[in-house]
Amino acid sequence: MARVCLDYGHGGQDAGAVYKGRNEKDDNLKLGKKVAEILRQNGIVVDETRTGDNTVSLQERSNFERKNNYDYFISFHRNASVPEKAKGVETFVYSLTNVRAKALADKVQANLVALGFVDRKVKSANYHVLRETKAQAILIEVGFIDNTEDNNLFDTKFNDIAKAIAKAILNQLGIEYKEQMQEQSTTSSQVLYRVMAGSFSSRENAEKQVKKLNKLGIDATIMVFDK
Repeated sequence: MARVCLDYGHGGQDAGAVYKGRNEKDDNLKLGKKVAEILRQNGIVVDETRTGDNTVSLQERSNFERKNNYDYFISFHRNASVPEKAKGVETFVYSLTNVRAKALADKVQANLVALGFVDRKVKSANYHVLRETKAQAILIEVGFIDNTEDNNLFDTKFNDIAKAIAKAILNQLGIEYKEQMQEQSTTSSQVLYRVMAGSFSSRENAEKQVKKLNKLGIDATIMVFDK
């Protein structure tokens, strides 16, 4: 089963870039969690370096990632420069010669540019979370938080942005994207009956149950429900 680690930049006491009362840490968390939701609905195991407004150091992020074996590590950020001067999306890898990371970065970049962001290209950078992680790693700068046009794109096309990133990840993993159930229900009158085989407070136990069912030839995946 494919497994990815999502990293939502900044958090807690570290607000990241700030513009007109808007904090980068909040945009990173909101977008990343939406991408995580879509990936899980498509059968991907997703771990997150933070799930709330927590302060997490760069070392803690890379240490978290290195505890498990992930196919990919994706870090979410928003850019900043001179207010209202720069705009667009850019995606970073540690080395442009890293074929798998570069391939994912290219897919993410192309999908986001297709939504209207200016193309600032895929680039290399010596960032800690790209250099010190084991998995194939990319860092996405989803528009400039100090650019009104980029913020409008981020807000009005939020769901499309999350879907574009998720689709790129799924495509790179060789997994076909499936629309979310609530989206399917608006276009089809077909009634679907879901069968549950246990509820677990521990993701590890849930993953063990999925493996047992798969060995029996039963198609199973993990669905996350908040109480």
